[in-house]
Amino acid sequence: MKTKVLAALAATMAVGATCAFAANPFVDVPSDSWAYKSVVELADAGIIQGVDGQYFQGNRNITRYEAAEMVAKAMAHMDKASVEQRALINKLADEYADELNNLGVRVSALENRVGNVKLTGDARIRYRYQSEGDKIKGTDQVVNEKQTNDNSWDYRVRVRANAQVNDRTNVVYGITTGVRSFADNGSASEENNVTTDRAYVDYNFGGNNWDLMVGRYEYIMGGPRAYGFFYGDTFDGAQLKYQNDKFAATAGYGKFKEGPIGGAWTVDDDNYASAKTAYGELEGFFGGGRMAGSAVGVYYNNIMPKAEVLNDIALDNIDVWGAYASVNFGKWNALANYETYRDVIDNGNGSKDNADVWVGKLTYGAANFATPKSWDAWVEYLNADQFDIAGTFIGSTNGWRNDSLTSNVKSWGVGVDYTFAKNAQFQVMQSFATSAKKGDADPGEETRAQFVFVF
Repeated sequence: MKTKVLAALAATMAVGATCAFAANPFVDVPSDSWAYKSVVELADAGIIQGVDGQYFQGNRNITRYEAAEMVAKAMAHMDKASVEQRALINKLADEYADELNNLGVRVSALENRVGNVKLTGDARIRYRYQSEGDKIKGTDQVVNEKQTNDNSWDYRVRVRANAQVNDRTNVVYGITTGVRSFADNGSASEENNVTTDRAYVDYNFGGNNWDLMVGRYEYIMGGPRAYGFFYGDTFDGAQLKYQNDKFAATAGYGKFKEGPIGGAWTVDDDNYASAKTAYGELEGFFGGGRMAGSAVGVYYNNIMPKAEVLNDIALDNIDVWGAYASVNFGKWNALANYETYRDVIDNGNGSKDNADVWVGKLTYGAANFATPKSWDAWVEYLNADQFDIAGTFIGSTNGWRNDSLTSNVKSWGVGVDYTFAKNAQFQVMQSFATSAKKGDADPGEETRAQFVFVF
């Protein structure tokens, strides 16, 4: 690790040097130091920033994430590198590929290694089985039929094209098969057609602290560190984000295209859901910074259903407040997430029904697609109230649980993720001790196993 980082510094020094007479930005690097010239050139090129903008701290070991950032900045100067330097930087980019890709470090030169457009994607083969239908307590009467083996197997393929317009602008376009059941026998029904699920422009400015995204993108309520119980997989809108190593603020507006409020509620064959939302998020990072450390966050959504009345129920705007804390300690991560949904339904007498969701999750290890034989194991607890609309919660297309296990339930879950080969991972999840919070019908337990391949 240390040798590779020193090699990266040597390469980036030659590639990124712009002015040998630039001012020294670090108070702890004297002018007579053997490293003075190299440190000043690296700082002037923007490859290193030091600590708190004043100290170089040359004896401190750096993290993999800090090394990845230096590699990213070196790659921005690839056009000035020699053949040997290009080979070294490409090797380092492969070494830190997971940090660069999975933690949000935007590296324009990484896409340029294979041209102006980079194709990526993933494929998933999934098995889901619910042990029984919703059974009335103390009887053998089943309210909802169980999921059978005929429709337990499904697959999905997604392809992404990332076009690097310039050092600040990306254009992304993606298509998906959607979730297709093997029981369909390849039928080409309208809902099974390949669709566009990504089509957006991403623009960085203000020293890359600001990011503007416009178009069709992925939106997760609470951000990628939260549990993501409420989810808009395909979302048309615009989002503005500011972030540094200690703080992030996000604001956006758009329309859900997936999940129940993206179109599942219908009246007389007309789509009455298709909800819009305005959202905001505030996050703080500590114990390692934005990429590697722990985080806390709060978020708000004002969701506006398209219909004013659905099945004789008046729909009001839905105010959603949430908070999360994600804390790392060694190889462990503890996540707690709370959401509350307010002013949802007018029951006709002026009263409203509210719903709360509590989620706790404890994870050990990290299954990394780029690292064969890496793995993690987790356990979680879910306590979710029920909305009275359609007898289900208003949304959840992100979680692994089937719809009947995301609303009006108390439930535990366990899972293991294992990378059995580079870019190939096996994941298994199981619910247990699941019970309904209201009423007499308990949902059955769910088993889910899947192979995921990325390319």
